[in-house]
Amino acid sequence: TQVLIDEPDLVRAVHADYFNAGADVATTASYAIHRDRLKPSGLEDRFSDLHHLACRIAVEERDRHGKGLVAGALGPLGWSYRPDLAPPVEEAAECYAEIARIQAQYVDFIICETVSSVTQARGVVMGARQADKPVWLALTVQDDDGTRLRSGESLEDVLPICAECGLEALLINCSPPEAISQAMPLLAAEKVGQFGGYANGFVNIDQRFINGEGTVDLLQRRTNLNPEVYADFVDGWIAEGAEIVGGCCEVGPDHIREIARRLGKV
Repeated sequence: TQVLIDEPDLVRAVHADYFNAGADVATTASYAIHRDRLKPSGLEDRFSDLHHLACRIAVEERDRHGKGLVAGALGPLGWSYRPDLAPPVEEAAECYAEIARIQAQYVDFIICETVSSVTQARGVVMGARQADKPVWLALTVQDDDGTRLRSGESLEDVLPICAECGLEALLINCSPPEAISQAMPLLAAEKVGQFGGYANGFVNIDQRFINGEGTVDLLQRRTNLNPEVYADFVDGWIAEGAEIVGGCCEVGPDHIREIARRLGKV
């Protein structure tokens, strides 16, 4: 969010880099634009215009590229990987709906990202559905067990929400590629419809970051996940039936380019 405020042209350049690498979808730089995140910094009055800005930049770069889709990003309220900080379902739904209605003026669909619990999933999906746009749900699973959400709940426990709410896609995101590989057979067996994954490239999620004690500087990048290695993981997800694949934190344009090359897109 700070980069969006200080250097919007850098956000624009990042979108361009990914499209040029072969990406089909740009995700708006709105993950953490929540009132509960902005208020402590005295920036709550920027809430609406920052969402408009993030959406406009993504759409303009998509249009400049000449093809592709734009996903409006809804990140978790409270803090990433901390479902215990999420507000009650009805309250959360109102917060997310406010964002989704703004983004709906620009985006092709809404993506609910890094969702860590069943309750968090229900709240964000209820809010996103207020925008009358397709909704994708992206869940984050434990680093060492891709069958469990960060909350400890089984991945299977969240699947009824997909059926109830008519989600267009169910994804696993911001988790190690090894964990996502564990989750793919389960999603395939449950026949959830379109599914897939986009992993992070962190060594692990530092507990100090989870506790809110610092910034993403606490999260160390893996050195053993080059584009070829990452694309091998993605090949495995596709073999399980995944139709939507990509990258999350620390997965750069070179990784996407290698995936696109293997898929015959570049």
